[in-house]
Amino acid sequence: MHRISRRFAVVASVVLLILGGAVGASAATGFPHFGYHKVRSGLPTGIKHFHLTSSDVRAGKPIPDRFWGCEDAGVSPALAWRGAPAATKSYAVTVFDADAPTGSGFWHWTAWDVPATTTSLPTGVVLPGVNGTNDGGTVGYTGPCPPAGDITHRYTFTVVALDVPSLELTSDTRGAVAGYVIGQHAIASASFVATARS
Repeated sequence: MHRISRRFAVVASVVLLILGGAVGASAATGFPHFGYHKVRSGLPTGIKHFHLTSSDVRAGKPIPDRFWGCEDAGVSPALAWRGAPAATKSYAVTVFDADAPTGSGFWHWTAWDVPATTTSLPTGVVLPGVNGTNDGGTVGYTGPCPPAGDITHRYTFTVVALDVPSLELTSDTRGAVAGYVIGQHAIASASFVATARS
């Protein structure tokens, strides 16, 4: 009986230490953990990569205010890419915030059926393709607007080369579904990360 009680006490102590560490980590950051887990990429591993840049947004730097979406949707930044495979039949464009405190990130822009002849999008573009529904519930681009006092959010801008000319998705398709279908047809991708913090 004493041996069982002692074993139970040891197990209980280990559980309390684990729980205490998790609570302590959560308290240290000031945020619940569920919204800050790494979100799995929808793109397959091993695909080729090409080069993506923006004359409006610099990789690794804060996104300028005009591209934010707190007052309105904001303006989509210019994007340019090179080095995509010759087999590309169309492109998809996405902007994703993995740091949004939602548990599943936040899709700021999903677009597809961009013609394979396209190698750039100007600032505030009327997209030559299909704009999907962002996680704010509107169609097309909506800029960053992280909660005041939150951590620095990382926004991944991505262009994906696809093996089909059309994904045959409608504009009311949400980011999670669009992201999955894009991943099924991806042959190469290019991306960069920029930041925002309120």
